[in-house]
Amino acid sequence: MRQSAGHILFWTAATGTVTSAVFCGLAVAAALRFHRRRLRECAAPATFTPPVSVLKPLHGADPELATSLESYFQQDYPAPYEILFCARQQDDAGLQVARQVAARYPEQPVRFLACGEPQYPNPKMYSLGVMAHAAAHEIVLPSDADCRVGRDYLLRSVQALAPEQAEAAALSFALYRGTVESGGLLLYLDAAGKSVEMAAGVLVADMLSGTDFALGVSMALYRSRFEQAGGFEELGGYWAEDFVLGNRLAAAGERVDVSTEVVEMVLTDRGAPRSLQDQLRWMQSTRRSRPWGHLGTGLTFAMPFGLLGFALEMGNRQWAWASGFLGLALLNRWVQAYVLLRALGEQRQLVRYTLLYPLRDLLGFGVWLCSYLPADTRYHGTRFRIMPDGRLLEAAQATS
Repeated sequence: MRQSAGHILFWTAATGTVTSAVFCGLAVAAALRFHRRRLRECAAPATFTPPVSVLKPLHGADPELATSLESYFQQDYPAPYEILFCARQQDDAGLQVARQVAARYPEQPVRFLACGEPQYPNPKMYSLGVMAHAAAHEIVLPSDADCRVGRDYLLRSVQALAPEQAEAAALSFALYRGTVESGGLLLYLDAAGKSVEMAAGVLVADMLSGTDFALGVSMALYRSRFEQAGGFEELGGYWAEDFVLGNRLAAAGERVDVSTEVVEMVLTDRGAPRSLQDQLRWMQSTRRSRPWGHLGTGLTFAMPFGLLGFALEMGNRQWAWASGFLGLALLNRWVQAYVLLRALGEQRQLVRYTLLYPLRDLLGFGVWLCSYLPADTRYHGTRFRIMPDGRLLEAAQATS
């Protein structure tokens, strides 16, 4: 019995080592493909410059919020654009920060809205609906409060929507790099995961089968696309409203584009419990949105299988095999992290994120395992349960 269990564990370690190596190869190929496309598109002239409305939902203020918001006022964009900020109340701390930043750019059209208490389970989608209806322009760019952008963000984000293109996109969304201004080890691990894990999954999917989903950190689309995907109230019933929006547009035969414009997601230190809770919430959301793909994600982690093989072979005094398992796992994670980060344009934290990524891989595997536990999630002060179909339900209703 003991020998049989040992064989099962060995082949588990070997299988995971192979599958994670295959995924690493796919991720590297997809990252290089994205990098070549990014260079090509950045060298091409950006000729589509429609007037646009930037939509920024706010809820409270983080230490880096002012710098992130200010990046939207510093755009090199030749056409008119407006920025809309929306919070539940006019005295919201985030809205106060936005007013202070806007005061330094009096020439920039900007509006400050208060939407009141959300009427949908997903408060972000309720806020976006209020802003979209108030927007002056048909093309809107929703982006999260912690999203920081470069000066050519608007110009590059809208190019995929140009109607003269043979395959104009219905929606274009940006990948992102996790950015830490100050914080501890856990925050850097989270940032490395947001940069590498998310980008690897998206780019591999795009390379193999095209993109039938979206990431909501930063998007560009015509306002009418929300209605085409079911409307704000319908989308507001889901936690992963960005996935549902992209998925429904793709199912309708529309093109969903991965933009070559990469933005920054600025992470702030809210403590280890909050950080892990946020990571778990996203994993639970992915599990509901793509259940079979999420299950297969377990085979893309390298370090758990490498450490399992290392421990088994050390116990058997097979030093070469033990070193091989661990060495392959480390090399796998370092190569994947380095290539993905370079493709995303990461410069400041390239070495740190690369070296930390094996540890992040272990943490990510633990969060992935926990995503299969029944648990509620808290978002903007309300406790929810993510239902099997991906919809949000207040925890009190789910248990009644």
